[in-house]
Amino acid sequence: MKKYQCPSCPYIYDPAVGDPDNGIPAGTPFEQLPDDWVCPLCGEEKSAFVAIEE
Repeated sequence: MKKYQCPSCPYIYDPAVGDPDNGIPAGTPFEQLPDDWVCPLCGEEKSAFVAIEE
C-alpha cells in the first residue's frame, strides 16, 4: 500500500500503522480514510495529501 505525505508538515500516513490516536486501525488504506480525516500533526485536509514512493 502506498504512503501519503502531508504537504504542510513532515507527517506521512502509513497504512501499515494507521492513525490509532484518531481511531484509524493499522491496515487501513488511505483511500478508505473518512473524507473528514485531517493530518494529526497540523490539521491539513486529506485531499491535500500526496502519494509517495519509497
